[in-house]
Amino acid sequence: MTKSQADVVRTALEILDEHGAGAVSLRAIAQRLDVRMNTVLWHVKTKARLEELMADAIVAGVSLTGLPADWRERAAEIARRYRRALLAHRDGAVVVAGTYAAEPATLDVAEALCAALLEGGLSERDAAWTLWDVIYFVLGLTQEEQALPGRSADGLVLGERPALRRVLPFLTEESFDERFEHGLAKLVATFSPAE
Repeated sequence: MTKSQADVVRTALEILDEHGAGAVSLRAIAQRLDVRMNTVLWHVKTKARLEELMADAIVAGVSLTGLPADWRERAAEIARRYRRALLAHRDGAVVVAGTYAAEPATLDVAEALCAALLEGGLSERDAAWTLWDVIYFVLGLTQEEQALPGRSADGLVLGERPALRRVLPFLTEESFDERFEHGLAKLVATFSPAE
């Protein structure tokens, strides 16, 4: 049976979801598809290109329909949906953060978020940089969230760091939903049109 690029990416995502980012390789995909590695290479050319296609497939999980009319609410909702798309795949944030995928789904999400920011009156520079701020925030927090299962901060040795000791209960709690909404609210509050 003939395999396509979509088959290769789908199989890579299956391996990702089952075993994590470290298990995804061109060889593992070829074995799973029961084809030669040359077949996989024909469709994706390199491991880096495979990662770009995987990242875009993950971001394709961001629905851009039914978004709020208000530009601030729309930007925040896009960020929420972006996080959910990353969380839908084991190590999803690691895969997406490790690439610079200028692919259709990734560009569509960036377009929607940028359009909301421009609609709110941000300058072109502020809209572009705020777009990066939101993306980096979502990727960073989601990477931490996906890395934490099975790990505990209970044995954290702080030494002579009184400020960290004071806030330790809040640093180590796993309230990622609340932390995400808190950070997103702070970011959204800074979205202000150019003077």
